Amino acid sequence: MKKTILFSAMFLATLIFAQKQAPVLGGDRDVHGCIGSAGYTYSQLKNNCIKTFNQKIKLKEVNSDKSYTSMTAIIFTKDMKKAEVFIPDGAAKSIILNKDGKGKIWKSGTYIKDSYVLTPYKKSYQIKKNDEVVYQ
Repeated sequence: MKKTILFSAMFLATLIFAQKQAPVLGGDRDVHGCIGSAGYTYSQLKNNCIKTFNQKIKLKEVNSDKSYTSMTAIIFTKDMKKAEVFIPDGAAKSIILNKDGKGKIWKSGTYIKDSYVLTPYKKSYQIKKNDEVVYQ
């Protein structure tokens, strides 16, 4: 009987110690509940978690001095009046751009430090940051 109680106590102590050591799967949820390690990012326009690498419109970084090239994704509202751009190295995870008049130009508001402009380019789009093309 004493051996059973002692063995049970040792087993429980091992389980408790293992729980403190092992990382919790999905434990990296952001404030919106999106799991970053599973590739999810929060979309302001969709009001949901999305995988940016699964989006239809993806642009590559141009003229990078880094040893790697980053990618950005763009999603639009159904009426095409707003575009959400997912900037990988910015402080914000995404930036909302608003359509400028009847044309096909989307611009960032004055609420952010840098100026972003999204315009059609060939059969896709390009993004300018402070009048310099950064993605296309």
